[in-house]
Amino acid sequence: MSGEPKPSPWWSPQRHADVRPFLQARAAIMRAVRAWFAEQGFTEVETGILQVSPGNETHLHAPATELTGADGTRLKRYLRTSPEFACKKLLAAGERRIFEFARVFRDRERGDLHLPEFTMLEWYRAEAPYDAIMADAVVLIAHAAQATGIQQFSFRGRTADPFAEPELLTVAAAFARYAGIDLLATIRNRTGDRAALAAAAAGKIRISDDDTWSDLFSKLLVEHVEPHLGQGRLTVLYEYPSPEAALARVKAGQPEVAERFEVYACGVELANGFGELTDAAEQRRRFEQDMTEKQRRYGERYPLDEDFLAAVAEMPQASGVALGFDRLVMLASGAARIDQVVWTPPAGER
Repeated sequence: MSGEPKPSPWWSPQRHADVRPFLQARAAIMRAVRAWFAEQGFTEVETGILQVSPGNETHLHAPATELTGADGTRLKRYLRTSPEFACKKLLAAGERRIFEFARVFRDRERGDLHLPEFTMLEWYRAEAPYDAIMADAVVLIAHAAQATGIQQFSFRGRTADPFAEPELLTVAAAFARYAGIDLLATIRNRTGDRAALAAAAAGKIRISDDDTWSDLFSKLLVEHVEPHLGQGRLTVLYEYPSPEAALARVKAGQPEVAERFEVYACGVELANGFGELTDAAEQRRRFEQDMTEKQRRYGERYPLDEDFLAAVAEMPQASGVALGFDRLVMLASGAARIDQVVWTPPAGER
């Protein structure tokens, strides 16, 4: 009985040789990034992976485990989806410029751009506006390209020059240009008007009866906006609508948008940053709302990290950003898939 030949293990010399140039590029980029942060006066930190709460966004899913204390007490803990909670506690403690190469975990994610375990590069500046952290992200991406010598990023037929002046585009302008929708007209008192967005999106996306405003926003973003971003040069997409603020503060004088941005290259999201929210009561309200929606959709909810919420009230004004380091390495090394740029594949994969 014949069948498909069994592939050699990932650690076989032949397979490792195929990806070693990408891994060498990864090491070069990591050296360049660390050197840039040192020049900027940042401190590298290492925060814990096991957390009381892995994060409280509706569509993020985290692996869970149990710890057993010396007295036999069993405690549920989660593998973090981001180092954000711990880093903000360090800001409350008095740190002013910090960065971390963090191992993070996401359930329900696997593909050319997704791994269940990956490296997130996250950094924060206290007392800095969020356009300063935007500029950081653009400069750091150029440093990564410089470290490998690549002149142009390429992915799925799209290209971007990492050294060119980036495109700055508000989310509202992007929706008007690529989806023909006045997005801000569908926001009332920082809340999305589901009926208004559904009417504007009719015929553009598939709409289900249980879609929320955020669902419709995400579908429009993915199907009509993201494919156009980062074409020819980087795109900084900023001023996200306030219903999508997550952990960002609402913009002063313009409450329908938040100080949140994302950076794209070749249609690939590389970074997600915030002018950080320091209103603990508002952060709690958002978390509780997201966990209620998570319970409705997935039948589960994650606990709130009360220690984090206490730290939010004490932390200074700050800006921060999370960058998908593996994705950046993929583009800067010329790899076709994210699993080509990690030293070992996800557990259980050959």
